[in-house]
Amino acid sequence: MKNPIRYLCSMYKTISSTQNSLVKQLVALSEKSRDRKKLGLFLIEGEREIGLALQGGYQLNQLLFCAEIFSGDPALFASEGTEIIKISEEVYQKIAYRTTTEGILAVAETKDLTLDSLHFKNGNPLILVAEAPEKPGNIGALLRTADAANVDAVLIANPRTDLYNPNIIRSSVGCLFTNQVATGTSEEIVAYLTAKDIQIFSATLQDSKPYHNSDFTKPTAIVVGTEATGLTQIWREQSTQNILIPMQGTIDSMNVSVAAGILIFEAKRQRNFQ
Repeated sequence: MKNPIRYLCSMYKTISSTQNSLVKQLVALSEKSRDRKKLGLFLIEGEREIGLALQGGYQLNQLLFCAEIFSGDPALFASEGTEIIKISEEVYQKIAYRTTTEGILAVAETKDLTLDSLHFKNGNPLILVAEAPEKPGNIGALLRTADAANVDAVLIANPRTDLYNPNIIRSSVGCLFTNQVATGTSEEIVAYLTAKDIQIFSATLQDSKPYHNSDFTKPTAIVVGTEATGLTQIWREQSTQNILIPMQGTIDSMNVSVAAGILIFEAKRQRNFQ
């Protein structure tokens, strides 16, 4: 009796050379932000991440799998119009970004991340804003926190890296795809929130009151900055209220994703986790 998976594998186009033009393009997509922006494409690696991207409405143009590593049916991870390609282990190792891997990758189309693309499910959104986060690990952790709290949107002000960086996808464990995300300058985001009558709570030490004394039950944006420089002046001046987390130790700051988690879940508590 034929092995059904092996039989299916024989039906797909195969790439075995690392010198193949598509392979070179995929390596560039993994390594260069410029190529991702120019082509409007990016790489996703791993079953969980690809599955979450599909759930998030991302279009997968190509799905690549290595039969020596991946033992499932690649068609289960394909969307309409997805080209499925079998690749050799050598090609896979050339393209793959992670050291521990599952033998499957996808080429997906980027989404519009402008503020105009945002749509809220109700009239009382809870939004997390992060100004100029630099480290992909911090951005990934912020996205995981936002997903855990099921916030209505994550806004990245003055982004320092493109959000389709493979390190961000990896550190967010796919939560880039489960959150509604947009980017813009701090000025653009302040104007957007103001126009939507969304109150702004800026986490900063200047002119602040303890966060637990604030009312987050109305349309709310909670804004966090970097550990090194905090928030820029516009967020301190245009906020509804500056807030702080009372610190009882020696240092006066904590990791940005930890601070965001404390503030966001206080807002969720006030909203009865609705």
